[in-house]
Amino acid sequence: MSQTAQALSTQMDQDLFNHWFDERMAQREADHVSSLTIIATKGTLDMAYPPFILASTAAALGWDVQIFFTFYGLSLLKKDLELGISPLGNPAMPMKMPYGPDWMQKIHMNIPNAVMSNVPGFESMASGLMKKTLSNKGVASIEELRAICIEADVKLVACQMTVDLFNMDRDDFMPEIQDWIGAASFLPEAQKADVSLFI
Repeated sequence: MSQTAQALSTQMDQDLFNHWFDERMAQREADHVSSLTIIATKGTLDMAYPPFILASTAAALGWDVQIFFTFYGLSLLKKDLELGISPLGNPAMPMKMPYGPDWMQKIHMNIPNAVMSNVPGFESMASGLMKKTLSNKGVASIEELRAICIEADVKLVACQMTVDLFNMDRDDFMPEIQDWIGAASFLPEAQKADVSLFI
């Protein structure tokens, strides 16, 4: 075989390989299901929204989603949710009235920490105002978002170490929890995910 014929044969082999490789990569990309893992560590009303909103949105996009609830985030899996909010030490939190005329609802009230910490019932009031604001804006409740996640097959996972640490009773938790595991079991799942978030 002449050098020209050999070079042509080599180029054809390379072209065939490149075509085959491109097709395989395209098929692999088409078959890939994106995945998301979330570590939920906080159990306040305001911090309950991010994991459930992100999880339900990703599930709606067809992703495989798993939320690992640990420490205070574990309270988001209880049958009865008693979520509140504390503006104390949360300078980014807006305190706006959900009632009254528009001009009053637009006022950003900077309330000093000394007032928030010394006024009895201030956290209950702040929690009530936040719930009213969410309701006024048509935002789904945590219970509704959690139900959407369950319906969308989001895997809800409880941290067994936290349960043991705080002497929690499994009977207080919702039956839809899919697993009770520790960090050593969760981390390999997070490692394989396309996106992992800590909230």
